[in-house]
Amino acid sequence: MTEFSPGTASACAASTTFHAPRAFTLSDFDFSLPPELIAQHPAPERSASRLLDGRAMQPVDRIFRELPGLLRAGDLLVFNDTRVVKARIFGEKASGGKLELLIERVLPAEVGNPGNEVVAHMKVSKKPLPGSVVHMAGGRQAGGFDAQLLGRWPTEDGPLFRFALHGPAGESPWELMERHGHLPLPPYIERQQNTSHDPDEAEDSQRYQTVFARHPGAVAAPTAALHFDEAVLADLAARGIERASVTLHVGAGTFQPVKTENLAEHQMHSEWYEVPLATLAALERCRQRGGRVVAVGTTTVRTLESWARSGQASGDTTIFITPGFRFQVVDLLLTNFHLPKSTLMMLVSAFAGYAHIMGLYRHAIAQQYRFFSYGDAMLLERVSV
Repeated sequence: MTEFSPGTASACAASTTFHAPRAFTLSDFDFSLPPELIAQHPAPERSASRLLDGRAMQPVDRIFRELPGLLRAGDLLVFNDTRVVKARIFGEKASGGKLELLIERVLPAEVGNPGNEVVAHMKVSKKPLPGSVVHMAGGRQAGGFDAQLLGRWPTEDGPLFRFALHGPAGESPWELMERHGHLPLPPYIERQQNTSHDPDEAEDSQRYQTVFARHPGAVAAPTAALHFDEAVLADLAARGIERASVTLHVGAGTFQPVKTENLAEHQMHSEWYEVPLATLAALERCRQRGGRVVAVGTTTVRTLESWARSGQASGDTTIFITPGFRFQVVDLLLTNFHLPKSTLMMLVSAFAGYAHIMGLYRHAIAQQYRFFSYGDAMLLERVSV
């Protein structure tokens, strides 16, 4: 297993961007995916999804519930325990023009902010001016709430918008989202949307959430963890495989394709993470006994490697992992199949090798694996750089 000590291998902060020794470009991470392979619904059972075992040169087709038998006693599985919130809310401007907010983050209470401020993506034909009030879910007078636009975030020309929310009974942003919001399914999952009632199918409310989701704040699920059910977790425990958790609140930026051919010009989105003390202790025990750290999902990888690079157990990270990155913590990675030209394609290529990943994706397409959030999974082993 990799030996690690946070912050010792590099003085770089968690926001550092790492570049490849060879000049990879955006086009290197493109591939053609038949649209019928984009999963629109989850498998009938969580652990009944397929698992592409990509640890060796030759891929092996398996079922996800076989995973415990592929690991060893003493290994440590690390999950992201974030919880997806109902962050998508419909409303209108004072003029009557329709708009939609996707609340990315609830800002902590501080001087000047009593705890009702959020930052959000805004979808509208003509953006309102700072100071304007928009009426969400019918507006405050109709049982919804009002939102006053304070400006852009995190800077005056930033990509997100800062709002102060005002409900009829002084509810917190979390309560307003739970009451009036909708589950923010990924853009490639097609559902009929109707702003007059809750459009979320019961299936999505249950299945687009992990069985161990605890800390609310994500607008997208850590999808590799969606395959775990109680039977698989029990099998892992029976085999002496330890579990630990981190938290990274997945943002909508995870679905944004990279638009610059030169990867060094890409501006990575920011996400908040935390590595609890209990997990730091579990990582140390794993190292001492010679076990392997198995990251469940790319969000867990980003969390652990951000901590290792910065020494900070919590904070914001904009870490951008491309081929050439030197991993300090993670030995195995369980992940779903990712979008072409995405930062996650670059991350898995850095982890398991570019040529190997592209070969696995060709195999997955030929064997008709199901792709993206509700799709199948893949198990990868880290290659040495």
